[in-house]
Amino acid sequence: MEIVVLSIGGSLINDGKPSEKMAEYLAGLIKSSTKKMGIVVGGGKEARIKSNLVLQKGLSQFYADLEAIKITKKNANLLRRKLGKEAGKEIFSDFLKAAKAIKKQKYVLMGGTIPGITTDTDAVLLAEAIGAKRLVNVSKSAIYSKDPMYKDAIKYDYLDFEQLIELALKYDQRKAGTNFIFDLLASKLIARSKIETHFIDGRNPSDFINAIDGKKHNGTVVGASKKNSEDEKK
Repeated sequence: MEIVVLSIGGSLINDGKPSEKMAEYLAGLIKSSTKKMGIVVGGGKEARIKSNLVLQKGLSQFYADLEAIKITKKNANLLRRKLGKEAGKEIFSDFLKAAKAIKKQKYVLMGGTIPGITTDTDAVLLAEAIGAKRLVNVSKSAIYSKDPMYKDAIKYDYLDFEQLIELALKYDQRKAGTNFIFDLLASKLIARSKIETHFIDGRNPSDFINAIDGKKHNGTVVGASKKNSEDEKK
């Protein structure tokens, strides 16, 4: 059975506090697919708030990251509960354990793992560990040349791995709770393993399902040629 990895941005499920309604919505979409999935959940607004409080106390970025990781696991656990028995009873921190578990259950869930590593990178590492060749990032509607609030921002339908790496070089701040397209390390990892990566708005159910299936959607596809992607989407 094909395995897909989802990277769910924390802002989708936690805009200051975990959203039961959004978790139920996401779980419904996930369960509508027959595919096995590795799912990594970010921290969202609550993680940014909590990590900033740590920094204000004079502690280092390392401890701010640890605080953010706690929130990612809380968010992941909320989604795990909504997914039910097929998601098991554990939020994994170890990729090898997650890889072993996916052989017995339909879903494995993770939050953050270690300081300095984003949940985007965690999602790619999970994809490598479980043999997933498609990753779906449901945090952004698409990738743009710059912040889409600017009128001259260009939306990309397709990017190769090197183009994504160039964009990540501009936006990756490597700080807990900061927002950027896809961090530099994650971008390099999908390139080395040639993991096709889709960026879509998780609030759009048709895009969500189509991205999981590798079909046409309104977001951005990285790592597949335009021709190959269009052939697959027919």
